Amino acid sequence: MKKTVRPLLLTFLIDLLNSRKTVYLGLITLLASGCTLGPDFVRPKSPDVKSYLPEKPLTKNTTPSESIKPQSLTLGKDIEGQWWRLFRSPALTKLIEQAIKHNPDLQTALATLNQAQENATAKQGSLFPSLDVITRQNQQKISGAQFGDPNIPDHTYALSYVGVHVAYTLDVFGAIRRQIEGFEAIAEYNHFQLEGIFLTLAANVVTTAIQEASLRAQIKATQEIILSQTRQLDLVTHQFELGGASKIDVLTLQSNLEQTQVTLPPLQQQLAQTRHQLTVFTGELPSNELIAQFNLNDLHLPEDLPLSLPSKLVEQRPDIRAQEALLHDASAQIGVATARLFPDFTIDTNVGSVATKIGDLFVPGSAVWNLAGNMLAPVFHGGEYLHKRRAALAAYEQAAARYRSTVLQAFQNVADTLSALESDTAKLKAQDAALKAASNSLELVRLQYQVGAISYLPLLTSERDYQQAQIGQVKAHASRYADTAALLQSLGGGWWNRKSISTALVADQNQTKKQ
Repeated sequence: MKKTVRPLLLTFLIDLLNSRKTVYLGLITLLASGCTLGPDFVRPKSPDVKSYLPEKPLTKNTTPSESIKPQSLTLGKDIEGQWWRLFRSPALTKLIEQAIKHNPDLQTALATLNQAQENATAKQGSLFPSLDVITRQNQQKISGAQFGDPNIPDHTYALSYVGVHVAYTLDVFGAIRRQIEGFEAIAEYNHFQLEGIFLTLAANVVTTAIQEASLRAQIKATQEIILSQTRQLDLVTHQFELGGASKIDVLTLQSNLEQTQVTLPPLQQQLAQTRHQLTVFTGELPSNELIAQFNLNDLHLPEDLPLSLPSKLVEQRPDIRAQEALLHDASAQIGVATARLFPDFTIDTNVGSVATKIGDLFVPGSAVWNLAGNMLAPVFHGGEYLHKRRAALAAYEQAAARYRSTVLQAFQNVADTLSALESDTAKLKAQDAALKAASNSLELVRLQYQVGAISYLPLLTSERDYQQAQIGQVKAHASRYADTAALLQSLGGGWWNRKSISTALVADQNQTKKQ
């Protein structure tokens, strides 16, 4: 049986090719050399600007002092792939590495990317012929009446069929190629969506850690003020017992102390919520306490900040690249819609063997085959295909408008952060001066109060001023750290200088499976 099957199949194929071979090969060559309809996508040009702000940004936005570190901007300097390492905090770096491995938003985006890539790869199979094996077993009964003679006795027989079905769609006008182009553009969109989600996650971890450090400093300052006010209350209470102070003095100091204590629980609540948020960023439940704790003194403020050229921003921002990919897909869909206005050409072939007994399959005389060339040309569909093409053109214009809007927002983000950094410097200088003045005033008022030169009211006022100045300075430092991270985020985060986040996630998943 095996020795007979192979020569017969070869014979079927040879007969098929020899039958009008010249005509079929000529037709296939002609149709296969078709064109690709629709526009070929061209990347939008970068905006022709040389600065992010109307005025040229300062190359050095800080005058160094005892508490203000210098910070400069270098136009054209590239951004590190792991930009968060500029803060020189091992705990912060470790936290982001943990977020890469366990954050569910990243894992969702990776799965979406894998799906899009597989869909694009699957669609490429449409460029090749499809090959299927067909087996069929029928039991039939015929009657003589079917042949005009009822006297012929009925006959029941079995019919077996084994064959190969080959179908091929000739992509004459490029509909399939444009569909593949669209699928690949969607995969690219999901790639940059993943990079954008990671950039946002990394920036959120950094700014939340800075927020934690700020809250800890505010809590510490408030606790020091409470301690000072408690000592002052004890002193006045003792004086009252000796007849040197009135009951009103004691009650006033006690009221002032309690007002300060009221500000402490909200700060502690914000700190707890911040810690919970950091835990969730790393893919853990809030009940799992983080080991790392962040303080402003443990964070290093990046001193030499990179500032990408405006012409490079559209290539570096993941959100812009994602919108560009959607624009590419919209362009490809115009080609798909245009190709539908033209005929489709397909070739359909069946080669097989049919017999009344399974054992007689592939014996001489059982071979059957057919070859069909089909053309489906749209003639009248009520204007459906024409209007679908117009809809595809409108969708492209919509995608182009979204792209332009994303570019404008990106440039606004950079401009806003540059302005914020300059404003932070001015605020910090003013806050430093206010704190120094409040400290000197408080020291002088305390000496005057101790010698009895003034009452407790100037002392209370000085203490409140010092408390507000101290907390204000903490907030000013934290804003400077946070706006520095915001600038690095707005410039794209340097993803092009490290391996893609999808590669890192896949490597982590494979390592987890091996363990």
